[in-house]
Amino acid sequence: MRQDALRAMLLACSLWVAPGAYAASCTTQSQMTAAQRDGLASTARTMLTQVQSGDVQALQTNTIPAVAADFSGIRGSIEYLKPLVQSATITVDDLYILDASSDPASAPRTDFFCGSPVVVVTFNNLPPAMYALAIVHATGVQQPQQIALILQKPSGDRWMLAGFFDKPMMEAGHDGLWYWVSARKYAQTKMDWSAWLYYRIATNLLNPLDLVSSPNLEKLAHESDQVRPGSFPGEQPMTLNVSGTAFAVTAVDTTTTFGPLDLDVHYTPDSAQAALLRDPPAARKQVTDIMAALLQQHPDLQAAFHGIWVHADQGNVALFALELPMNQIIAAPQRAAGSNSVPR
Repeated sequence: MRQDALRAMLLACSLWVAPGAYAASCTTQSQMTAAQRDGLASTARTMLTQVQSGDVQALQTNTIPAVAADFSGIRGSIEYLKPLVQSATITVDDLYILDASSDPASAPRTDFFCGSPVVVVTFNNLPPAMYALAIVHATGVQQPQQIALILQKPSGDRWMLAGFFDKPMMEAGHDGLWYWVSARKYAQTKMDWSAWLYYRIATNLLNPLDLVSSPNLEKLAHESDQVRPGSFPGEQPMTLNVSGTAFAVTAVDTTTTFGPLDLDVHYTPDSAQAALLRDPPAARKQVTDIMAALLQQHPDLQAAFHGIWVHADQGNVALFALELPMNQIIAAPQRAAGSNSVPR
């Protein structure tokens, strides 16, 4: 996930107003005048045209000074996005005017309640001003993207860029709704690891901006929380026993680095395990044994993912890494015919 946020505008997403929060006014697209709507949409399209052409200088020129002074993050996003969206069709999907001009300068949190059903946009430490949110889709390309622009109107009628966020619209050929439906199917059959990982992908794809919440997103979050595996590595590593040897698995995620959707596993070897990694055959056996042990504990992962990529980490350095398709992982138990699965 790639995101470059406003300075001092980090999120706290919720449907309730916390103590000390300020509810400013929001104007939805349907509530705007034609001039307001056309002006915002035109500004968003112009900025996306600059992204498509890689015109970093033009976009930086039309950025508020506090963000333009440190433009490296947005520049990196533009460089990443340009080849992906260069020939895309640009559609402005949602527009909101967010009026915080009357808020006190010291407001720790500002909530904008927009439309019905309510969409909530939440900022922390938001300077008083007039803002807007434009959510744009770049489609008709191999990797469609969704881009959220935070705009600010310092003075007059000119909207300037104040924040830039981008996310993919699809992962391994499927959209967020497909992952949500698939996650529910896994959850119904108590395949919690696959369900949890699919819910995480769905959440990332369906929420264009982490500053935004809505009833559907809250429902998605609730369903995800219901299936979160207690054994899943997080603040503490998960111990995976492999033929009597304990391995400390520090992270399990998903990746499309090799194209299809893979499980992405990181572990920290102890000194004895690290020594074995110096010998390529022993290193390969160690990581493939980890793959097989993980599938023995959670056989549903075979149906949910193309393969597994395992990294043996020492600090920030990978001592060894290997990716294998599921059908090449030796000793992985095969699913019985007719068993529940979600087709990839």
